[in-house]
Amino acid sequence: MESHILLMQIAVILVTARVFAEIAAYFHSPRVIGELCAGIVLGPSILGFISPSDPIQILAEIGIILLLFKVGLETDLGHLVMAGRKAVILAIAGFVTPLFLGFGVCYFTFGLPLLVSFFVGGTLTATSIGITVRILTDLEKQRSAEGQIVLGAAVIDDLLGVMLLAVLYDFSVTGSVSLNNILRILLFLLVFFALAPVIAKLFSNLIHKLSNISDAPGLIPVTMVSLVLGFAVIAQAMGAPELLGGFAAGIALSRRFFLPFGLMIQENKAFNRQVRTQMQPIIQLFTPIFFVMVGLSLDLSAVDWSSAFIWIFSLVITVVAIVSKLMGGLLVPDNHYTRVAVGMAMVPRGEVGLIFAELGRTSGILNQDIYAATIIVIAYTTLLSPFWIKSYYRAYGHLFTLENRDKSK
Repeated sequence: MESHILLMQIAVILVTARVFAEIAAYFHSPRVIGELCAGIVLGPSILGFISPSDPIQILAEIGIILLLFKVGLETDLGHLVMAGRKAVILAIAGFVTPLFLGFGVCYFTFGLPLLVSFFVGGTLTATSIGITVRILTDLEKQRSAEGQIVLGAAVIDDLLGVMLLAVLYDFSVTGSVSLNNILRILLFLLVFFALAPVIAKLFSNLIHKLSNISDAPGLIPVTMVSLVLGFAVIAQAMGAPELLGGFAAGIALSRRFFLPFGLMIQENKAFNRQVRTQMQPIIQLFTPIFFVMVGLSLDLSAVDWSSAFIWIFSLVITVVAIVSKLMGGLLVPDNHYTRVAVGMAMVPRGEVGLIFAELGRTSGILNQDIYAATIIVIAYTTLLSPFWIKSYYRAYGHLFTLENRDKSK
């Protein structure tokens, strides 16, 4: 590909992604849906203007690594302490139920291969903490009792999700299901997550000191991006997806991460705010490329829409995606209204589900029909969740207050 063509394609991707994201935001929908639609419009599904290429794929991979850095950066481990066992129950139930229910439906009902079934089930375990936080913030419920439960569970879901992603990644590389491989990957992940945040925190303190003595602008974003990409390389060398490196680096700089050596290494909240502020434009630049790439990779024209399979499959998986998260909420030891609310808040898959689906596609595990159906399910749960959650609060929100008053008496 000639350089001017590539530059033109990148410019078109960025502008189109922004336009569609603004349209989605105008209709109170997640921006990620707009960026996904931008890729569908530009790609082979509609216009055929841009096809997936290696240079764009590399930019998309940088975008997803930085996105996971942002997820880690926004992970507040303090929510786990505040929400307690209710968050743990919601997270585990909301992780295990869709995984095995989705796997069972795919494997036993539709006769899909073992690895394909696990990938679809793994995609259904995801919960988009970004979209969930946005919904709760719009409702001014992020600090409510049910809000703390959901946020705490979403943190655990992120941790469980990246571990499952690493295991599925190993499955896609080796082509087999091996207990030894699973144990090896989990051991590597435990070592990685034990050491990586500590090392990242040490480097961040070094970067902080250098920024105080440096007169050249841009030191923090340059060094932080280098740190994140370096950790991505280390993660890949240990047999895990590169994006785990970004997640570990983000965890180290999150708002409520405490080192074992906390007395020796003091937390610098002002510097952490600096990192978030200066990294935000870079993350916002690269991340849309990943979601547009997902849309570019989705050739809807190649899907056999006359086949009853894709309609039945997508409908059944959508029901599984919603019901399995609601079932997780119903297991939370609380009043009925809270159980339903937290279950509904865990439904949006968003960017996390797209990461699972894209890994399945790029590894050759998900064919075009299964991939398209999975994207439809993710888009549906992400697009409609804000509307039904807000409707639920409008209808029953006053009952939360009554329940809380009864508990306090």
